[in-house]
Amino acid sequence: MVQLAPKLLSTDTFIAKYGDTTQYELIDGELIDLEPTGLHEQVAALIGRKLNIAIDQQNAPFFIPYRCLIKLLGTETAFRPDVIVLDQSQLHQEPLWQQEPIICLGQSIKLIVEVVSTNWQNDYARKAEDYAQLGIPEYWIADYLGLGGREYIGTPKQPTLTICTLQGDRYHRQLFRNSDRLQSPTFPSLELTADQIFAAGKL
Repeated sequence: MVQLAPKLLSTDTFIAKYGDTTQYELIDGELIDLEPTGLHEQVAALIGRKLNIAIDQQNAPFFIPYRCLIKLLGTETAFRPDVIVLDQSQLHQEPLWQQEPIICLGQSIKLIVEVVSTNWQNDYARKAEDYAQLGIPEYWIADYLGLGGREYIGTPKQPTLTICTLQGDRYHRQLFRNSDRLQSPTFPSLELTADQIFAAGKL
């Protein structure tokens, strides 16, 4: 991720200028270029496909939008998750949803996935804190290149899938590697291993 310009933007200005451009998000008024690579998109697509299967199997009122922003009320921040699972039964409470694909309320979100890019600190620290404050019950960090700091993924650094589950106002983290089968509270019957996800990030 690369900061494009020092000039700070409001969320309203960001949404007006970049809301339909999936390459950017806004953090504390700074325009962030997400710089998604092809391999990054392969990983996100595999996860989205597997989660869609799990949604169908559970016959849950959930769906994964193609485009969606999370607007943090009272801040100049608008995140653009790589994968987001929304609860359709909660969307009637969203103040902007009928006009734009923008989520403001944590109860509308069942699960978020961020696929780690070069600026891994945002995924492991900043977004984890903000998503916890929003009350999002489950947050995945898919670090298919093992870029995260050692305090997050251990030593030696290696590809790691972290599932964060909300306990009170903080996340409990569980790490998955190699052939570990993911354990998702939202999708307990999900059949997916860390290796399957990491394999998607290769040519």
